[in-house]
Amino acid sequence: MAAMDADSAPASAPAGLKARLRALFSGSGEASLTRRLAGTIFLIRVVSAAMAYFSQILLARWMGSGDYGIYVYVWTWVLLLGSMLDFGIAASAQKIIPEYRASGDHARLRGFLSGSRWMTGLASGAIALLLAGLVKLLSPWIDADTIVPLYIGCLTLPAFVVANTQDGIARSHDWMRLGLMPQFIVRQTLIIGFTAGAFALGLQLGAVVAMGASAAAVWIAMIGQMIVLNRRLGSHIEAGPKAHDYRGWLKVSLPILLVESFYLLLSYTDVLVLQQFVSSEEVGVYFAVVKTLALVSFIHYAMSATTAHRFTEYHTSGDKERLAAYVMHSIKWTFWPSLAATLVLLALGKPLLWLFGPQFTSGYDIMFIAAIGLVVRAAIGPMERLLNMLGHQNACALAYASAFVLNLILCLLLIPHFGGHGAAAATSIALTFETVLLFWIVRQRLGLHVLAFGKRN
Repeated sequence: MAAMDADSAPASAPAGLKARLRALFSGSGEASLTRRLAGTIFLIRVVSAAMAYFSQILLARWMGSGDYGIYVYVWTWVLLLGSMLDFGIAASAQKIIPEYRASGDHARLRGFLSGSRWMTGLASGAIALLLAGLVKLLSPWIDADTIVPLYIGCLTLPAFVVANTQDGIARSHDWMRLGLMPQFIVRQTLIIGFTAGAFALGLQLGAVVAMGASAAAVWIAMIGQMIVLNRRLGSHIEAGPKAHDYRGWLKVSLPILLVESFYLLLSYTDVLVLQQFVSSEEVGVYFAVVKTLALVSFIHYAMSATTAHRFTEYHTSGDKERLAAYVMHSIKWTFWPSLAATLVLLALGKPLLWLFGPQFTSGYDIMFIAAIGLVVRAAIGPMERLLNMLGHQNACALAYASAFVLNLILCLLLIPHFGGHGAAAATSIALTFETVLLFWIVRQRLGLHVLAFGKRN
């Protein structure tokens, strides 16, 4: 009998784990749906991160740390500006679309689905031309090796912005794969393919070629996503008249843009300030550290992308109890996976950095400093999305603005003396300050306890 029990235990353990996983992700309620959608987003981001990590390793080894540092600097500007030049439409889509659907305003819904992309595409194209002119004007004071990559970065911006807008539209319909895969899987695949092809052809793989490959990948992925999204929207929404409420969209979007802008500035200030005080090689090392820790941020991103439009739905319906339960669910599923991922990444940090090149392991101790801010931020989950969706975006923007100013001041004070260590410390302190402010704002305005642990009222 004991032998039989011993033999059956290993078989029952996997069966029990399988049953628990099935119960966790296969339910029909909002929590189960959220976990499935967040799991889909997280899986896409993890696969994308692995591909991006692989591509960054290849670029760092093929280009050398100097050209790689230039590429990182220019690509950071593309990420920063490209995420801001949609005027907040990508984020506000998760508020506007559910409200139009709930009110039955199909004319404005149809108008938004097409007009928002035209608006952001044309506006970002015009701004990209102005930025290219600014690069030309400032070229005597810009490093000569950086000028052409900056021009290519300007060319990339319109496609990047339209792709972000389409991502917001797709996520508002729970089409997570359509929203994210073109940007995070297709784009990365094309970047790897184009740069590997250039390397195989014997081309000098510097910052110019790498930025050209990235620009082509962004444009191709965006156009493919547009074709599929238009086809799916055509079968999902009946044809009819369109109403374009550009002023109304901007009224909702611009305060959210303010929040997103300060968040992005907070995210990229360290790299941009670091470039002004240290060598391109040191910037490359710091960026490798940030990329290695990116998995933690992806968990936060997955829950934010999944929950935002449901915060709007539950708030609009007046179901406060349901909203409060959903908020706490999103916090728990942000913090505990983030903590686990951080511990794993810190344990494996040195060999992961070594993949970029032996010199990149010098940034291993920076990982511990940078990880603190990410874990602290995860402790309150996607509360910036909650505030944005419930009409408290101004208070949220103030919190982010305060954290950005603190981060900038600390970067300017610490980076000249401590380099990458100072950048990581400045960002972690700013993220901790931001988390405390958001916790207090949600507590005061919504009466919700938004920590993954502790007392709940």
